[in-house]
Amino acid sequence: MAVFLPANAENFPDANLADSDGLLAIGGNLKKQTLLNAYRKGIFPWYNENEPICWYYPDPRLILFPGNLKISNSMKAVLKKNEFTFTSDNDFSGVIKNCRMAKRKGEPGTWITDDIEKAYTTLYKNGFAHSAETYYNSTLVGGLYGVQLGKVFFGESMFANKSNASKFAFIKYVQLLQKKGIELIDCQVYTPHLESLGAELISRQHFAKLLKELIV
Repeated sequence: MAVFLPANAENFPDANLADSDGLLAIGGNLKKQTLLNAYRKGIFPWYNENEPICWYYPDPRLILFPGNLKISNSMKAVLKKNEFTFTSDNDFSGVIKNCRMAKRKGEPGTWITDDIEKAYTTLYKNGFAHSAETYYNSTLVGGLYGVQLGKVFFGESMFANKSNASKFAFIKYVQLLQKKGIELIDCQVYTPHLESLGAELISRQHFAKLLKELIV
């Protein structure tokens, strides 16, 4: 059963208390320190508009070791064409707004609320959140954003307004993160799309152990 957090809470209960769907707690706030405390423990917010803040710690966890990145032959061809341009931290605002507007199969609305957008923009301004952008003819057509702590990057959302634009951003950013010494990329929950790029499922216990080793 989920633990209810007071509005001023900054800390979280034992992550092993999460239910079978990964729901750990309800309530709390999206202040900078609260979010950082959550990510250090592998917890992230995920809820719809007009709902209370819900905090998740799924088991198993989808992760990517950067060295295991898979690039299909079709994406290798896309990379060679040089039709896209890649940047990092060039337009965080544009990326999160596009992620918010993206229509996703099976989801009636967006989980990126006004409060979520404001909270992660604050993390970006404080050097904790980052973005990757794909441009086509100088127009932003794809990208992703997430949170970096230590040697871990926690992916949050991605979007594509043109075919292969999000994959391009993902591949280029994983390669960049690896060069910067990032050893683990959190993809949160399973999707065939991310699995095709090399992501794999690991247990909650294994994930927690990696976080302790890689976030100092």
